[in-house]
Amino acid sequence: MVTRPAHNILGEVLPRNYITIYRYLLEIFHPFAVLVAYLKGQWYCGSGAFPISSYSMRPAGCLVSAGHGTPSLPRCTRQMISERFGRGQRTVDMELEAQIDVLRDTRHKYEQVLRLARELSAHLYSMLQTQHALGDTFADLSQKSPELQDEFGYNAETQRLLCKNGEILLGAINFFISGINTLVNKTMEDTLMTIKMYENARLEFDAYRADLEELNAGPRDAVALARMETAQQQFQLQREKYERLRSDVTIKLKFLEENKVKVMHKQLVLFHNAISAYFAGNQQQLEQTLKQFNVKLKPVGAGRPSWLEEQ
Repeated sequence: MVTRPAHNILGEVLPRNYITIYRYLLEIFHPFAVLVAYLKGQWYCGSGAFPISSYSMRPAGCLVSAGHGTPSLPRCTRQMISERFGRGQRTVDMELEAQIDVLRDTRHKYEQVLRLARELSAHLYSMLQTQHALGDTFADLSQKSPELQDEFGYNAETQRLLCKNGEILLGAINFFISGINTLVNKTMEDTLMTIKMYENARLEFDAYRADLEELNAGPRDAVALARMETAQQQFQLQREKYERLRSDVTIKLKFLEENKVKVMHKQLVLFHNAISAYFAGNQQQLEQTLKQFNVKLKPVGAGRPSWLEEQ
């Protein structure tokens, strides 16, 4: 089998030792590769980033010449490249896109809250383990040190009380984490998946619209008219798909906002009341907070994921 030497985007032959690294870096700097190929009248057909070990010798036909006709790329790829370089027109719904940007920013901030709450839970869990061990040690020393029996006994009882209140607080924090996790990774994720479908439909819609506009600007012979009729039908189908998904996104964003307010109101009140009662040393209020929100306590450490699972 004869393999051809690999070339970079400028047509230069690469040494064999640098082929794999070059191709990997080329995927990272994909926009630059597209730009250089575009300026040379070619289209870069990169297929995405892969691990270095997965690369093999590619044919030398990775850059497909565009010539003076229509580039031999899927219409959506051409549309995406045209938009990236400011050559293509893009359908924009300013109000909806502003709401989508707000959702993505909100999700990012909620992910930070979720991460920090998990860290707080982990630190509190570690502290409770230490307090429990310290209380047991004090209790043991109380039995073995008659001259300091009362002092060790007081401290052992204090640590037990702190552990009990800490376990209640830990249950409240874990309930808070569970609610935020459901909101971020299920409810918001479902809406974002619909948004991704909507964005893909928007790209397809604009691609078919660009094709139709190109045909309308061309000759009007029998073959061209037949192609225009087919393109018009395809464009109509894509427009219906785009408008349907835009409506779906609008509805989901509305219901998501209502659900977010409802869920976060409950979770934030729980979090505030539990933290306040714990640091005020008010055990009765702490227990009442859990009853108010129907939080069921689990034994400390029960069902807790391992460190590897948390990572």
